[in-house]
Amino acid sequence: MVAALSPSRASDFMQCPLLYRFRVIDRLPEAPSAAAARGTLVHAVLERLFDVPAAERTVAAAQALLEPQWAALVEAEPALAELVGDEAEAHATWLAEAARLVERWFLLEDPTRLEPAERELYVEADVDGLLLRGYVDRLDIAPTGELRVVDYKTGRAPSELFEAKALFQMKFYALVLWRTRGVVPRMLQLVYLGNSELIRYAPDEADLLATERKVKALWAAIERAAETGDWRPKKSRLCDWCDHKARCPEWGGTPPPLPDDASARALDPRRAGEVEVAVD
Repeated sequence: MVAALSPSRASDFMQCPLLYRFRVIDRLPEAPSAAAARGTLVHAVLERLFDVPAAERTVAAAQALLEPQWAALVEAEPALAELVGDEAEAHATWLAEAARLVERWFLLEDPTRLEPAERELYVEADVDGLLLRGYVDRLDIAPTGELRVVDYKTGRAPSELFEAKALFQMKFYALVLWRTRGVVPRMLQLVYLGNSELIRYAPDEADLLATERKVKALWAAIERAAETGDWRPKKSRLCDWCDHKARCPEWGGTPPPLPDDASARALDPRRAGEVEVAVD
């Protein structure tokens, strides 16, 4: 067994150990949403736009990709179509919001001046026996070798209270790239399309060493929970958006019995069929 951790699962554990258990060990289903499907579509469009010559990367060209990319997504996963509904008016409204998100991106970045080195890049690094892994939306490499890590978010930028959580994901990716390429990324950039805002952060080695220590501490806590079976809940405002609230002891619920191979599942989320896809 290879111990593995992604930024999403690390964030789950930090938010609530019981949420990590529900997702990784119990593998409980979560209700998909039209907003999540729209996020997946927008990500696909922003990725595919770079397939065309730079001069042709216009708002109209990007929005023209929406319908064919949605058709491709539905063909690969037919259940997505049910999230939007069969009514033409509902579909048009949903698609129009996706078009607005795409248009806002052009207010923040100019794709005619960008030539990404990588898109939807899978990255992984072994850190003292722990496999850190995930998918980077976009990696830009300057002619002089500097790296810029870019992540698209279709929601709104978080308040300062939650900004550190968003940057943790980016520092996680930066750590993996540093360990695999020997270069500390020059810039980490979060692109929030929900309210047209950019968050930029320039990490240094001290930042990434601190992130590495944090990840190792998180993994040690996950190992303790796996050994003891103590996946205690952490109550917060985020509970209101949790699919598993009815099962949580903090809200009067009862979790299902732990499966026999709970410890093995906890320490290798890949056994749960985890796929790291950014759609928020």
